[in-house]
Amino acid sequence: MDSVRIGLIGTGFMGKCHALAYGAVKAVFGDVPAPRLELLCEMPADKAKTMANQFGFARSTDDWRELINDPAVDIVCVTTPNKLHAEIAIAALEAGKHVHCEKPMALTLAEAEAMARAAVIAKGKTIVGYNYIRNPAFQHARKLIEEGAIGRVIHFRGFVDEDYQADPDLPWTWRATKAEAGLGALGDLGCHMISMAVELMGPIRSVIGDIRTVHATRPSADDGTHKPVENEDIASAILEFESGVQGLFSTSRSAWGRKNYMAVEVHGTQGMICFDQERMNELRLYQNAGDKSVQGYRTIMTGPVHEPYGNFVPAPGHQIGFNDLKTIEAASFLRAIAGGSEAYPSFQQALEFERVIHAIANSNGQCIVL
Repeated sequence: MDSVRIGLIGTGFMGKCHALAYGAVKAVFGDVPAPRLELLCEMPADKAKTMANQFGFARSTDDWRELINDPAVDIVCVTTPNKLHAEIAIAALEAGKHVHCEKPMALTLAEAEAMARAAVIAKGKTIVGYNYIRNPAFQHARKLIEEGAIGRVIHFRGFVDEDYQADPDLPWTWRATKAEAGLGALGDLGCHMISMAVELMGPIRSVIGDIRTVHATRPSADDGTHKPVENEDIASAILEFESGVQGLFSTSRSAWGRKNYMAVEVHGTQGMICFDQERMNELRLYQNAGDKSVQGYRTIMTGPVHEPYGNFVPAPGHQIGFNDLKTIEAASFLRAIAGGSEAYPSFQQALEFERVIHAIANSNGQCIVL
C-alpha cells in the first residue's frame, strides 16, 4: 500500500489537528503509507471550500454522505460535534471505509455499543482519538511500571481539569445539553484520564462515582435569559482495577487556573511516578533506593531515547507538542491498515472507556461493577 486517501468531516479544533497530523505523518514516520488529503466536508459550501484550501485538501463538499460514499476516500476522520459521531461513523463503516473518530465515541452508551457492533462486521479498521496515551513521556512511565521501577503497584490517582467552564457568566452553549454533548466533564475530559488509567493499570473492574453541576444555568448569548446546564461540571470516582489495586479519579471543567491539567500518580512499594500533561515533556520518578540523604524526585526530560520523540526532534529538551501526539496516533492507524492488524484503541476497546465514564455518571454513590 503506497498511499491512503483521507476524508475529513469537521474543521474545528480537532479537525485541524487531524489535517496537520495526516499532512505531516509521512515526513515524520517514513514507514507509513503516504496520506493524500482528498476530500473535506464542512457547512456551508463556501466555508468548506475555504477550509479545504487552508488545510490542503484537493476537494470539498457540504454533504458528509457524499464524502463517505466517495470511492476516492479510504479513511473517514470524524471530528464533528459529539451528536453526529455515531450516525457518521456507522454509515462510513457500512460504506467500507476505515474510521478515525474523535472521543467520546457518542452521546450515549447505547450509541457507542452500536458503533462497536458495526465495526465488528465491517471490513474497515477503526480507531478513537485518545492521543494523550501516545506521549513518549507517558509511554516511558508505562515501561518503568512494567519493569518494576517502583516495585509492586499499590495505588493510582488521576486528575484531569480545565477552566473553560469556570466562569459563571460564560454564555450557554451546546456543551451544556445532553442532546448535543452527552456527558459534560466526563465525556470531554474524563474519558482521556480513563484511557490513561487503563493504559498504565489495566482494565477497570468497578466504580463508585459522583457528579456535580456547579453552575445550574448559564446566560443565553441571544436574549440574556438563563438556560439550564444539563450535564456535569465535576465528576469523582473510586476505581478498582481488575488487578485489585484501588484508584482515585477526578475531573472538572470548572477548575480555575487549570488549562490541561492531566496528572497521574502511580504509587508503588518502592517509589512513585508522576506525570502532568501541562508539562508533557517531563516525567518525575521517586525511587526508595540508595543513600537516603540524597533521595528525591528525579525529573526525566524526554528525548530521542524515548521513542518516537526522535522522529520529530533529534535533540533532547527541544520538546514535542499536542499536535505531534495526533501524528503518532495517525501513524499507528496507517500501520494497522497497511499491515492488516487492529488499531488501538479500536471501537471495541474504546467502548470500555465509555462504559466506565457512563458508570461513573450513573453511580450516584453506589458501586457499579463493569
